[in-house]
Amino acid sequence: MLKIKIIFGLLILLSSFMLSAAIDVYQFDDPEKEKRFQHLTFELRCPKCQNQNIADSNAEISQDLRTKIFQMLNAGKSDDEIVDYMVERYGDFVLYEPRVKPQTYLLWFGPGLFLLLGLLVVVLIIRSRNKAYKEANDHAPSLSNSEAKTLDALLKTKQGKK
Repeated sequence: MLKIKIIFGLLILLSSFMLSAAIDVYQFDDPEKEKRFQHLTFELRCPKCQNQNIADSNAEISQDLRTKIFQMLNAGKSDDEIVDYMVERYGDFVLYEPRVKPQTYLLWFGPGLFLLLGLLVVVLIIRSRNKAYKEANDHAPSLSNSEAKTLDALLKTKQGKK
């Protein structure tokens, strides 16, 4: 029974080694490049994964992109050049904050526009209701002085009974 447990434990241990993923190891000659690498990989979205950045994704394409970023950093490319390359190749999807350009105007200015339209509709509704209320009160028959005195007297007697 003990041998079976040991064999079973060894099998589980061996299978865990087989399932472990390869870890990307990049050697930077400059700590600044390493910071830029980390910043870029956290800033860019994996084209295959939904809402996962290149740094956290285990997809093959993310591994390739990390390698490409590493190569471009070592080639002396700036962060903007690297991001431009990624956007040119994979589109605005790789950016968590798409750039402001005619194709993204609705994304950037749409919420403010819809808020202004909503406020305009609310103001128009309030104005039309006020106008309707004023028109209804202007055409309402008013009480004469004797009718007003009679109404006051009735109200006072009713309040006195309570």
